[in-house]
Amino acid sequence: MKIKKVIARKILNSMGNSTIEVVVNKKYTCSSPIGVTTGKFSQPLYSEDIDKSIEFINNLKQLKGTRVNEFEDLYYLESIKEDLGANGLYALQGAILKALSNNNVWNFLNSNADKMPTPIGNCVGGRPHGKNNVDFQEFLIIPRIKDFSDGIFANEYIYKRIGKEFNIKDKNYVGAWAPNLNTNSILDILTRTSELASNDLGFNIDVGLDLNANSLFKNDLYTYKNFSSIRKERKLKRDEHIEFINSLIEDYNLKYVEDPVEENDEEGYKRIKSKLVCSDNLTCTNLERLKKLKDKINVVLIKPNQIGSLNLVKDFIDYAKENNIIPIMSHRAGETKDDLISHLAVAWEVPFIKCGISGKERLAKINSLKKIEQEINE
Repeated sequence: MKIKKVIARKILNSMGNSTIEVVVNKKYTCSSPIGVTTGKFSQPLYSEDIDKSIEFINNLKQLKGTRVNEFEDLYYLESIKEDLGANGLYALQGAILKALSNNNVWNFLNSNADKMPTPIGNCVGGRPHGKNNVDFQEFLIIPRIKDFSDGIFANEYIYKRIGKEFNIKDKNYVGAWAPNLNTNSILDILTRTSELASNDLGFNIDVGLDLNANSLFKNDLYTYKNFSSIRKERKLKRDEHIEFINSLIEDYNLKYVEDPVEENDEEGYKRIKSKLVCSDNLTCTNLERLKKLKDKINVVLIKPNQIGSLNLVKDFIDYAKENNIIPIMSHRAGETKDDLISHLAVAWEVPFIKCGISGKERLAKINSLKKIEQEINE
């Protein structure tokens, strides 16, 4: 495939903030999301700012006429990563990959792919994804089912019933319900609804949490704003916080816990007693971080624009699998309608994907995965 024309431009993401989109050969596009929070181990989004990265791409004359024949050829762009930043490189590589594959990325990367990722659904959310007073970032459901479409049906089934239980219309940035309740009250409703749905649908649906503990941690204490129905504000020391999280895991049979402690507490992860303990802020899709921490976690989140390079994302996933660490592909809070992560999850056989339940930017990824599932089953 010959690169004839490359254009970079601004578009708005789901939160109304500017992000970068790259168009290759007039019709192949890729845009980069932006998270609300950024772990300190993430790469800078831009070299200086979005305008400089756009200007750099639009003035990059050596791209015109370049031939790209396979995925490994994207390594050519590694040399300009510092001029683009992670978002710029991700959008540029993604658009080129779509052009190379004629928008059929998953099949181009792995024509033998035959497994779909399990969709992890974000039902209820709190800070920093919205303005409500829920302490934890995401209350998640994980259907134990092989068919992606059945998993999506289960997520929507529970999501609708949760909305009726709360009797609210308020949603946060990522389309999750945004009540003003304490953690136990939400988990009471979510676990009960998930159990009923499991009986109705005929397969188990697990419950999990994404704490984003960085958002709780201040001055060496974990600060809660809606701790319980009796006591709203509470500050916990490290050991108290870990004990509280482990009590929730036991009381509600939580199978998955993400970012349970702040990003510098490497040893704290090992003390969390959930079956699946996932790292995001601790690793930030950074291979060197994963190599250092591989004995402390058993699940890791993949956010491609944290590192920028698709080649390095692939290396990260491969290393995780080689070390029995489960990778999970993930969207960001400030999303676009781009569906590249859906294709990458299938092609690179990532067993789980977090792409939300509600909202046009989330549905773009879900619908893309439904289409891929149909193509695989034909």
